[in-house]
Amino acid sequence: MQAFVVVLWCVSVIAFAVTPSVQSAETPMKAVVIHEYGGPEVLKYEDVQRPEPKENQILVRVIAAGVNPVDGLIRSGMFAKHEKASFPMILGADIAGVVEKTGSKVTNFKAGDSVFAYASLKSGGGYAEYALTTEREAAPKPKVLTYVEAAAVPVVALTAWQALIDIAKLSAGQTVLIHGGSGGVGTFAIQIAKARGARVIATASTANQDLLKQLGADVAIDYTKQKFEDVAKDVDVVLDSIGKDTLARSYAVAKKGGFIVSLVARPDRDELNKRGIRGAALSVEPNSDELAEIGKLIDEGKIKVIVSQTFPLSEAIKAQEHVATGHTRGKIVLKVADEPK
Repeated sequence: MQAFVVVLWCVSVIAFAVTPSVQSAETPMKAVVIHEYGGPEVLKYEDVQRPEPKENQILVRVIAAGVNPVDGLIRSGMFAKHEKASFPMILGADIAGVVEKTGSKVTNFKAGDSVFAYASLKSGGGYAEYALTTEREAAPKPKVLTYVEAAAVPVVALTAWQALIDIAKLSAGQTVLIHGGSGGVGTFAIQIAKARGARVIATASTANQDLLKQLGADVAIDYTKQKFEDVAKDVDVVLDSIGKDTLARSYAVAKKGGFIVSLVARPDRDELNKRGIRGAALSVEPNSDELAEIGKLIDEGKIKVIVSQTFPLSEAIKAQEHVATGHTRGKIVLKVADEPK
């Protein structure tokens, strides 16, 4: 369950940007597009026109694209009443690939550079052979990663970073409880917290207890067999990716002055005040500087990337169906093209 809800975090950031404009160009490309809202069956693998970068944009030849549960929520029309969308629409915010062309005002990247990015859907999504991004969204691809692995990083790693570092100000020696430790955000949150010098308690199902330990969790809790509040007490930070009952029970385990960050709900102000703790909801945002910092930690061997399955671009339906089961370890990635040699 936690692997599904762990990615409702970035709804407010991604939902506003579901109106990509696939700009005219003479060169066609393959992409997975939707022409209407609906189930996975509305995903169509077809030819569209390759976009051209504006002066501040980077055109990336996509080698791999990450798949997040929020992609399916956008596809289903969950946010349609709040935002106007134009079709055809290309989904996908996680991309890794090679810079094909840059706009006249781009200074940090050039053709041939290997990059990964949290690309805004305003410019068109990543389920395509080419995608647009900006210097604010992209960073050099970590050298130790394949493009498939790199495509699994941006959105979930930035979510974990911004929750723990930017909002909760997690520091060395503190203790953090991470709900949904085996999911996309959770796998990065454990490792970012350890790199920060924190003590980590993480929850997951029985099948994922070994993964929690491999990622560096000091205490692994099997939520199917024990209550986390029986193990975690007086923690400095709680990272909630589940909401509902899990969030409600988490107030009691935070120490006075502690912090609860939720990716799926707004913490109850009355509960926070009553217990003398702080809290906030998170909406992740693209940040090239933070993505570069994460890339450095990956190259230094402090963060591993977990990719559970890959699918060709043409099988985006299967990829989204697998993500929707809610039992994905780490990330699922679409392989768009062969890895460059």
